[in-house]
Amino acid sequence: MAGYKSEAPVFVKMEDYKDILDILGLIKDRLDEAKRTLDDINELKNNEDSEIKMWNSTLDDIGRKIEDIDKTLFEPESTY
Repeated sequence: MAGYKSEAPVFVKMEDYKDILDILGLIKDRLDEAKRTLDDINELKNNEDSEIKMWNSTLDDIGRKIEDIDKTLFEPESTY
């Protein structure tokens, strides 16, 4: 009953109330644990993304150096 709000008091057995509080406590603990796990996953992802960017940059540098070597070896020398 989404959006239903009752003004009447709700009566719950004391032992059921304690059980409900225990269950809510467990749910909160699991939620906190899930949030911490997600934070850890995000940190790992960010580290991986940074590492991949560095690898791409390194490969680009190597590619440019190979092109320079290729030009030096296979282009005719200019005569002065």
